[in-house]
Amino acid sequence: MDPILKTAAYRHPDYPVEALFPERWSRRAMSGAHVEVSALMTVFEAARWAPSSFNNQPWRFVYALRATPAWPRFLDLLTARNRPWCEQAGALVLIISKTTFDHNGKPSKTHSFDTGAAWMSLALQADMLGLVAHGMEGFDYGAAGALVGLPDGYAVEAMCVLGHPGPLEVLTEEQREREKPNGRKPVSDLISEARFPGVM
Repeated sequence: MDPILKTAAYRHPDYPVEALFPERWSRRAMSGAHVEVSALMTVFEAARWAPSSFNNQPWRFVYALRATPAWPRFLDLLTARNRPWCEQAGALVLIISKTTFDHNGKPSKTHSFDTGAAWMSLALQADMLGLVAHGMEGFDYGAAGALVGLPDGYAVEAMCVLGHPGPLEVLTEEQREREKPNGRKPVSDLISEARFPGVM
């Protein structure tokens, strides 16, 4: 199938952009198949090349693969709303950031921003591999830090799920209705020249 058809009925860019941006979307339906370690390393490699302040590279990824001892412990971190569909994933990944700079130990104001850039690189690479990549905040942040032995100076930012696309039948009726690319606010709502919108 032509990949353009994946989102063309739902997403209409206001301005010309490369197709990989509107074509990426956060699916939930997954097959339950294992994610190959080689594919996992490829998405982490993509994240590795994201930009960051002082090239600090604050992102860290702690993952659990399906059918490993860590898998049920990672699943237990999820909210009741997220766990059922995430059980069909191939990997769960905690996205963590280092809150200080390596070169001087001072706080980094952009650690979350930079780690978000790495997540986007990961998500785009996963999509290009034909994988589902879905970021989420519906999990227990404190328990996640405790589970992985998070040291001082690091923050849990989010969790993402990686998997192979699956049939809609694995989802609840409510989830099936939502399983389509969503739109975006128009560019005009998101930008302003020189002053914040509405500020005189």
